[in-house]
Amino acid sequence: MHIPPITVYCSADGLVAQRGEDCFLLAGIGLDELFVQREPAVWLTEKLTRATPIIRPALLAAPIQSQEVWAAGVTYLRSRDARMDESKDSGGDTFYDRVYAAARPEIFFKATPHRVVGSGASMRLRSDATWNVPEPELALAINSHGAIFGYTIGNDLSSRDIEGENPLYLPQAKVWSQCCALGPGLVVRDPLPVEATIEIVIVRNAQAVFSGVTALNQMKRTLPELTDWLLRDNDFPAGCYLLTGTGVVPPNDFTLASGDEIRIAIAGLGTLINTIA
Repeated sequence: MHIPPITVYCSADGLVAQRGEDCFLLAGIGLDELFVQREPAVWLTEKLTRATPIIRPALLAAPIQSQEVWAAGVTYLRSRDARMDESKDSGGDTFYDRVYAAARPEIFFKATPHRVVGSGASMRLRSDATWNVPEPELALAINSHGAIFGYTIGNDLSSRDIEGENPLYLPQAKVWSQCCALGPGLVVRDPLPVEATIEIVIVRNAQAVFSGVTALNQMKRTLPELTDWLLRDNDFPAGCYLLTGTGVVPPNDFTLASGDEIRIAIAGLGTLINTIA
């Protein structure tokens, strides 16, 4: 059954759902309730019949409550090449190539909810890193039953020099306070078309210093395949998010700086905007 897309936002007043141009307040409902439904789109549609029409709030939080955020790496050829570049001095110019070609993907933990910020909020760079880059990614919303039911935009902020020094440092290169952004909302919808584009623009001192674009059809692996690997011998009682890898990587001489604005847009999902604190 086809259900028109519904975007769910988290606000100070609770969940807000937007269908077309109409917005509704889902009073007394938390995001966790959506993630545990076997058919979230059907459940959400039914809730809208009794929801209160409102004007969408200007201030929105990240669309997350109790969900963990995980990530897949080296899913695009460009990401494989970048990882090989950053690790070539530490003997790591083979395992990234191998994981790109292997049956088993790279899957790693990214963030707990308190480390995630929403659109309009600030992200932080690691104080002990010198080479920091954003990673624009499609994020899958996976319910507690293991099904993909929605999508949002993710920024997997990464410290490339730390990861490149030694692959065992990956958790330190990926996980710290304000290291992940999701938003602006969670779009509950049918699967995105493979032609959907992911675009990034980094603005510094009112000028674009980097921009790039890729498309979902440039991924080596399918979204259900990545989800299947994440769920092997793992369960998520409150559901989870899975970042699906980046196909846009700034050049090796680029690093983020305080005050930079990062804009990530995915066709059909909106634009995630964050600044570096």
